[in-house]
Amino acid sequence: MNILLSGYGAMNQRVAALAEKKGYTIVGVLMKEGIGSAPYPLYHSFENLPDADVVIDFSHPSWTKEMLQSSLSLPLVIATTGDKEEMEALMNKKAQTQPVFFSANMSYGVHVLTELVRFATPLLSSFDIELVESHHNQKVDAPSGTLNKLLDAVLEKRQDNHPVYDRHEKHEKRDQNEIGVHAIRGGTIVGKHEVLYAGHDETISIIHEAQSKDIFANGALDVAEKLVNQPNGYYTFESFDNN
Repeated sequence: MNILLSGYGAMNQRVAALAEKKGYTIVGVLMKEGIGSAPYPLYHSFENLPDADVVIDFSHPSWTKEMLQSSLSLPLVIATTGDKEEMEALMNKKAQTQPVFFSANMSYGVHVLTELVRFATPLLSSFDIELVESHHNQKVDAPSGTLNKLLDAVLEKRQDNHPVYDRHEKHEKRDQNEIGVHAIRGGTIVGKHEVLYAGHDETISIIHEAQSKDIFANGALDVAEKLVNQPNGYYTFESFDNN
């Protein structure tokens, strides 16, 4: 594959390194002018780009939204999170003319975690649920896109529940319909997500802990390999599972 990267932060640096190990070619990097540098040709707009098979986007919501509103017509693998509703609307519109894949987390293990949550939540209908995520001290958004994805999975099965983010501002006992949502930031934590089910005298935790950013980079490359052969449409890990 010839790959065009959107953004060149820590994640796409790993994508580039692993892609080249697989024998793929990084033909360039899309980024805003003045943002940074990369050891590949830089492109500051979405016009007059090199021949490529796919774009892998680990960037910033503002840049991703620009890309989605541009004339760029390549298959898109998008892992950027933030501005959820606006991003989803733009991705669905773009998917009418090209293949677009999105996941808030490119680890297949996190996809499995999400499916486990969908399965466990209705079985544990009397249990309180708390969601906790931990990341490095440079992460900007909180809670993470992955935790929001897990929250969505819970709310699919408990539609009368609601998230509570700032419990320190509450001065009353926990409501039985609350879903506690918590974000931890510190050090170099790659990523840890926990769904805690707390019942009477027992608890169950489902946890995914990333050991390296490579699981996300390899996940994006695996998706790209599949997406280049797909017809126009909006894809997720669930879509690929059902094919």
